[in-house]
Amino acid sequence: MHTNILSTLDLWLNYLEDYNEKTLITKPSPHMWSMGQVYKHLWSETTYFVSQAMICASTDENKNLHMTPEGESMFANNSFPDEQIIGPPSNDLTPQPSSKQEVSDDFKTLSASVVLLLDKMAHSTYEGKTPHPGLAYFNAQEWLQFADMHLRHHLKQKERIDGMMMSIA
Repeated sequence: MHTNILSTLDLWLNYLEDYNEKTLITKPSPHMWSMGQVYKHLWSETTYFVSQAMICASTDENKNLHMTPEGESMFANNSFPDEQIIGPPSNDLTPQPSSKQEVSDDFKTLSASVVLLLDKMAHSTYEGKTPHPGLAYFNAQEWLQFADMHLRHHLKQKERIDGMMMSIA
C-alpha cells in the first residue's frame, strides 16, 4: 500500500512532461483551474497529509478515536466517491506555479518526504491519530492512503482539463 503513493507521485511527475510553461498555467475556462493550479493543490494538500502522518508516527495521542462511516467507506473502496467535488471558495486563491521546474522540484521533494516518512513509520511503535477536517481521525497509514486516493481522484480532473485544452488549441 505504501508504495502506491510513491507510484502515484511519479505518475504525476511524468505527466508534467506533457505541458510546457504556457499550457501549464492556461485555464481552460475562467472557473476552472489550470493544470499548474492542480499541481500546486496536490503538492500543498499532500504535504499536509504527509505532515499529519509524521505526527501520527510520533505519538499515541487519539489512538482510540475513529474515522466517520463515510471515511470508512472511502477507505474500504480505496478511492474517493466517483463524483466531481466542488471545493471551498478559497480554492479560487490557489496560485499558479512560477515555473514547470518549480512543480517538478516540489514533487521530487514531496516524494523524498514520503520516503523519510515510510522509514519513520517502519521503525515507530506509535499509533497516534490526527483529525481530518471532515472524516474524523486517521493514523499514519491512513493519511498516506488518503493522500494516494486524493492524488488519484484528481486524475479525472486532469482528463477534463486536458480534453478542454485540446478543443481550444
